[in-house]
Amino acid sequence: MTEHRAQVDELLADYRRSRDSLAAVQRELAAISASASSDDELVTATVGPRGTLTSLTIRDEAYRRYQPAELAAEIVRVTAAATVRALTGAGEVLAPALPRGTDPQALLLGTADLDAAELAPATERDEDDASFEEKSWVDEQEWPKAR
Repeated sequence: MTEHRAQVDELLADYRRSRDSLAAVQRELAAISASASSDDELVTATVGPRGTLTSLTIRDEAYRRYQPAELAAEIVRVTAAATVRALTGAGEVLAPALPRGTDPQALLLGTADLDAAELAPATERDEDDASFEEKSWVDEQEWPKAR
């Protein structure tokens, strides 16, 4: 076997190991589920690996205890808490597969390599620059004046 062929075989073996490792990480991520309950345990939310609500349990007593707006706020609160747990779990699964120094939480939140200025909301000036509604595309100085 030539040296070149041995290098190709080693590269393919490395690729297959990496691919198998990535598939295992993907399976672990897909299996993540996290739950959170209200302090009185009347509301429980369960989310998947990306924080998507997969189950919501509201005990009958919650309808008597909470006003509709309070119940809605409690659902949002426990869902957010479950999402934090799911993202924490996903970060723990993902961390070993990432390059050294990569923040798995920032990657999962979509802010991995963005700085504070890039994450800041667009200013009114930025929004004005993006609007072309009241701008003329014709340079009037280039056209002869009407007589």
